[in-house]
Amino acid sequence: MDRLRPRERRLFSGFTKLEVEKMEKVLKESGEQALNPDFCKRLTGGFNRSSGRAGKPAIKWIEVQSWFQDRLQECTHKVSCPPNVSKELCVLPETFPSNKLHESSQMPEDLSELEFEARSSKDGAWYDVDTFLTHRFLSSGELEVRVRFVGFGAEEDEWVNVKKAVRERSLPLEHSECHKVKVGDVVLCFQERRDQAIYYDAHVVEIQRKMHDIRGCRCLFLIRYDHDNTEERVHLRRLCCRPTC
Repeated sequence: MDRLRPRERRLFSGFTKLEVEKMEKVLKESGEQALNPDFCKRLTGGFNRSSGRAGKPAIKWIEVQSWFQDRLQECTHKVSCPPNVSKELCVLPETFPSNKLHESSQMPEDLSELEFEARSSKDGAWYDVDTFLTHRFLSSGELEVRVRFVGFGAEEDEWVNVKKAVRERSLPLEHSECHKVKVGDVVLCFQERRDQAIYYDAHVVEIQRKMHDIRGCRCLFLIRYDHDNTEERVHLRRLCCRPTC
């Protein structure tokens, strides 16, 4: 099960998951032809008329064209680990100790396929990392990396602290895995508000176990968000667990 890619939902006026999937398909089939203004206008009109956009701000065709431009640029320049970045930065910092970052040029094979998420300094939410672009050491000796987030272009790149704001990607849960979530667990919760829909860290405060039905898990989880201490009851589909859960 894939979780919603949060960076694609960062702005409330942005694209929905279904719209992003549609554009990904169009880009794969049409390539640079997707940049044609008339084509973008027709696609935008379809999005704005769809039931999935009911109650949401209308999209401008230039936003669709800009999205295609960013994705084409990523496809052209994206590499798994840029040549100016040590291979060690492509592995989980918590697993590969920072004091050994320059002691080895070999990346452990069992970590080579890990995916990561980073916490944005703009809103404190966690987003999937596409690429580690470069790195630097602060005067304090702390290591920072510049990251490119999934679904966004260079204008959204950020410097983040490796120790405090980079970690292995949180995992979505299948309906049958609700028993893995316990009171006190740290989880990543998809917070849906009128002006935003993004992932924040939270703690599980209480669990109401319920019988599953044809729709899957019906349990309710009372969570408390770490960034503002607000509480909310959510279903399993909005939770991701940490890899150590």
